Amino acid sequence: MTCAACVSHVTEAISSVPGVESAEVSLVTNSANVNYSSASTTDTNVEHQLFDAISAAVKDAGYAIDQAATDSDGVEAEGAVDDRYAAQRSELLATRNNAIISVAVAALIMGLTVARSIWAPDIPAYALNLLFLILAIPIQFRIAAPFYHSAWAAAKRKTSNMNTLVVVGTSVAFVYSAMVSLTQLVLGDSTFWDDAASFVVPGHHTGTYFEVPAAIIGLVSLGRWLEGRTRLRASETVRMLIELQPRTALVEREGGTVEVDINEIEVGDTVVIRPGERVPTDAKLLEGSAEIDESMLTGESMPVVKKQGASVFAGTLNISSACKARVTTTSEQTLLSQIIRQVERAQSTRAPIERFVDRVTAKFVPAVLLVGLGSFVFWLAMAPEPSLPNALLISVTVFVIACPCALGLATPTAVVAGIGRAAEYGILIKNATTLERTATVDTVAFDKTGTLTAGKPRVVSLRVDPGSGLNEEEVLGAAGAVEIYSEHPIATAIVNEARERGIDIPNAEGFQSITGKGVYANLDGAIVAVMNPSAVFIDENEEMSDAVELIEASAQTPVTLSINGQVVAAIGLADTVRPDAKTAVGSLREMDIETHLITGDRKEVADVVAEGVGIEHVDAEVLPSDKAQLVDDLEMRDRKVAMIGDGINDGPALATAHVGIAMASGTDIAIEAADVTLMNNQPTAVPRLISISRSTVRVIRQNLFWAFAYNVILIPIAAGALHPVFADSPPPEYLRFIISESGFMSPVAAAAAMAFSSLSVSLNALKLRRSG
Repeated sequence: MTCAACVSHVTEAISSVPGVESAEVSLVTNSANVNYSSASTTDTNVEHQLFDAISAAVKDAGYAIDQAATDSDGVEAEGAVDDRYAAQRSELLATRNNAIISVAVAALIMGLTVARSIWAPDIPAYALNLLFLILAIPIQFRIAAPFYHSAWAAAKRKTSNMNTLVVVGTSVAFVYSAMVSLTQLVLGDSTFWDDAASFVVPGHHTGTYFEVPAAIIGLVSLGRWLEGRTRLRASETVRMLIELQPRTALVEREGGTVEVDINEIEVGDTVVIRPGERVPTDAKLLEGSAEIDESMLTGESMPVVKKQGASVFAGTLNISSACKARVTTTSEQTLLSQIIRQVERAQSTRAPIERFVDRVTAKFVPAVLLVGLGSFVFWLAMAPEPSLPNALLISVTVFVIACPCALGLATPTAVVAGIGRAAEYGILIKNATTLERTATVDTVAFDKTGTLTAGKPRVVSLRVDPGSGLNEEEVLGAAGAVEIYSEHPIATAIVNEARERGIDIPNAEGFQSITGKGVYANLDGAIVAVMNPSAVFIDENEEMSDAVELIEASAQTPVTLSINGQVVAAIGLADTVRPDAKTAVGSLREMDIETHLITGDRKEVADVVAEGVGIEHVDAEVLPSDKAQLVDDLEMRDRKVAMIGDGINDGPALATAHVGIAMASGTDIAIEAADVTLMNNQPTAVPRLISISRSTVRVIRQNLFWAFAYNVILIPIAAGALHPVFADSPPPEYLRFIISESGFMSPVAAAAAMAFSSLSVSLNALKLRRSG
């Protein structure tokens, strides 16, 4: 596909297939996402038939589905992404070579024409023209064959595309020049042909214009090569992710460790990961520990320490010691594979603004054909002599300079670059619509637990009864001895605190748990209990009673440690605020975005968190069902709300919001309901997401403005609008390769301008690779 008209044709072809509900076709990724009715595919055979019908419809439209990259169900085959990028690079290489050959032939024809007029005017024009005809035939019918094929396919469907304009323009110039050459061969040189001078090249005296179609085909091919390279760069995020996947892995087999292909690994296998190697597939550590660089998943540059039982993910880098891991998923189902599929699918979706472009481009090519025909008729009567070749070349210039490519590329190149850039920071955007909507966000509502806070309680204060004779290490050791048998988050926090302080946790016996109250066990003949303050007689100990009240006043959760019924310590726990939460809120404020905290937690806790990070508006003790209502109330006030959450209770609010954002550490329900997933679980990703979205929409608007302005300004110039300006005063000598003495634009200059138009739109989109 080469332009927005191509996208429209393929979309219409796929959508016309019975059972297809909708189709999204991407010019940049050369792919289609097809949604079909489940009622029409009740069995596998029907699915195959539907895919065959789609293939046939696409072929009938003049295009084809890459069978090597697609399995029998129409799903992208394993390894197909890699093959597709290799095929695209090969195709671009062929396009570049065609461009070089065509431009070289055009330059040779121009050079020989000028050389004849200066040094060898006695050489018959028909002799040179026959040579030019021989040189031009392979360009016109071999190198330009794809243009003809696409234009003919469009014509069969009674429509047109960018290639239609190229084919019509170059064919007119070629056929006219061929007729002149053959006529000269029969009749000899004549004054009429000699007078068709200097329209393209000063000193032109052969009466033919074989350099025009050759230069047009060369410059259009050159533009498509440059544009294709730019499009590949815009979408290279996926390629970079693919290259992270190792091709082989060291697997323990009977008889030792062997290197096997990544596709031969099975769930349950033990893989060996050496320092400096990438993790071959998702797995859990069995032996050893390692520092793992997960920046490719999360955007976080600091390595993560992984110990026995921790999960490691395909494509991440082991930067420290060797370790062994048990495979938990195959290569097609790894987190890396899922990210690649999601980013690719998002990049191939279409932004709402493209519907407007579709309506314009549907009328664009037919309108240009009419303008070109009208220009020919007008200038046939009004152009300077010889009027026929001049009128023909003016119409050719109109056909060539018109550029629906720029219109077609304006939005998708920016979308691909923007979504790819976000993915590099561990931000997965579901589709182009989300990207466009995020740019309008003016209010951000945070859930607290797991979003602004880590979602895991930590010991933040410890008060020991002075009369107990114990110190903090002894208190944490005793508490850890009891809690080590519990899986409650508070128990985990206490045990972790003891281990982080290097305290040896003694063995306790007879562990018991009392639901809603706490736990106790026998430690060295004493009953040690870790309890909720309401479950013990704490009022009898004024020191500890005051300690509990102080802990509660600090928005912490208190638990008590008792030995043989006597309270000896109070431990305060809190869900600690993420280190970057305050920075995130500050960045949002600088972007003039209003911030809210919506949580089901106690008001005292919510107020402390909000004050600590700088959030302006707080709604606490909110029921899960009411979170969505609060978001809806904000929307009713014409606020564009982005809701960030991670839990099951956040699902309705995420779905209600203008944009729903889920932490990757959250529940599947939250992630499914969200439009964006933050793989790094960092609040600072939220302002970065909004910044990238705003930059993307800004680039889209710039591209569309340039694409429309280019056509609005240059098509009239190509049609001869400057002729009255230069009728009495010819343009300067240095402009003669662009504007003729009579004020008409050169078709060669028109081809260069058209190529530059498409390329400039793509290059502008590449700015997004530095955004965020």
